[in-house]
Amino acid sequence: MSSSSLSKLPSIDRDDVAARLRESLLGAEFTADGLLELLGAPAYAALARSETVPALRATRGDSPLETLVRLFLLQQPAEYARMAAVLPVDECLESGWLTRAGGDEVAASVDVRPYGGPDGEDWFIVSDLGCAVGGAGGIGNHAEGVVLGVGGASTTLSGITVRTPAASALDLGTGSGIQALHATRHATRVVATDLNPRALHMTALTLALSGAGPAELHEGSLFDPVGEETYDLIVSNPPFVISPGARLTYRDGGMAGDDLCRTLVQEAGARLNEGGYAQFLANWQHVDGEEWTDRLRSWVPRGCDAWVVQREVQDITQYAELWLRDAGDHRTDPAEYAALYDAWLDEFEARKVRGVGFGWITLRKAPEGVEPSVTVEEWPHSVEQPLGDTVRAHFERLDYLRTHDDAALLGAHFKLAGEVVQEQVGLPGAEDPEHVVLRQHRGMRRATKVDTIGAGFAGVCDGTLSAGRILDAIAQLVGEDPVLLRDRTPAQIRMLVEQGFLEPAQV
Repeated sequence: MSSSSLSKLPSIDRDDVAARLRESLLGAEFTADGLLELLGAPAYAALARSETVPALRATRGDSPLETLVRLFLLQQPAEYARMAAVLPVDECLESGWLTRAGGDEVAASVDVRPYGGPDGEDWFIVSDLGCAVGGAGGIGNHAEGVVLGVGGASTTLSGITVRTPAASALDLGTGSGIQALHATRHATRVVATDLNPRALHMTALTLALSGAGPAELHEGSLFDPVGEETYDLIVSNPPFVISPGARLTYRDGGMAGDDLCRTLVQEAGARLNEGGYAQFLANWQHVDGEEWTDRLRSWVPRGCDAWVVQREVQDITQYAELWLRDAGDHRTDPAEYAALYDAWLDEFEARKVRGVGFGWITLRKAPEGVEPSVTVEEWPHSVEQPLGDTVRAHFERLDYLRTHDDAALLGAHFKLAGEVVQEQVGLPGAEDPEHVVLRQHRGMRRATKVDTIGAGFAGVCDGTLSAGRILDAIAQLVGEDPVLLRDRTPAQIRMLVEQGFLEPAQV
């Protein structure tokens, strides 16, 4: 990346300008809540799809907020005099936040998107022009080292990240800095890395304009910039797209197939402190003759518990079309588009890839001497974000279950988790249901089939009686041998605890 490329960005040497700009933006209510109120839900949602026409129609007035939306989000130049009443224009021009647009107008040099933090913080994500909303959308992405703003993947990762206090956190492949920004809330030391120096510059701008603490910024690939350092939290939304070549820095990792994601996951284990978490978004190949679950299990580093959730699978044609459109290639010459499409399919066919999975990978460094647990599952259904507490609770339940054998489970007390309902499925008028389903309305929103014993057991778990005593009472009620019931039920109890339907109760 040339120095001239960085010189076209706002300076990071004048934090006082960022602070004054932030004060002005907040004073004009250029915030996530202010945007929603101004634009309305339809136009606000359209921005997330890279559609700007509804927002342009909603900002035809001359209020400070409307002017700022047009300037920073929609790349419309504004009159110098009008902006001078809203922003410290001369300082913004001097430091590079604004540029002269000819005549008596100024223009933004970067996109600035208001972003609401988890506790109501007013943050701002800084990215390249045309890339603040809706991800790439094929706008300007052929420029070297383009830096995207907030997209669905960014918010997904920030939502699933475990937010316990941490001494140190690493945002690997930081991009515009959203993960580092979240980490500043609960980590004493934040380190952010990226192969693209332009991205590191954007991250510094994001942190400064958001009023957050600074991060240590290091240029380089994967874990190279941090050597053998270890962390309590590692997060990464890497350039995971499986493509024939690395045309676009922000999405194409430069390794063949899914090797970048595999390498990242395998090398993370050695960089985690005991009890630390590493959380990634990733793509993985579905290869003929191989179970995808086995492929993912082979990625998990020694000494780590793992929870892998596959959220979606696309066939190779869907996948190629998605990312060709992402780069705007569908707008090129039809023959060029067809050649690119062929190249993607040739690459997949050569590797015997029939589909590509997308999902979340969470590692936790297990204590010494403990046999790690690896869960690989498919869950394409809706979930309730944020899921950080749900992810943490998953691993806490693993700890509980591996220290409690069946006898210990029968002596333990449990409570039914909040917002769990029971559904009975069967023919109308039938005396007994064909099956009973327990369904969560929080977190992962799981649903699981149980037998009538399991349903009855879960329904009376309020923490007052041990599991064994509850089963004895059920055995007497249904006329079963209590010894046999105690013998066959712990497996079902274990499953209900593992999936979060039952919680251990303190007695």
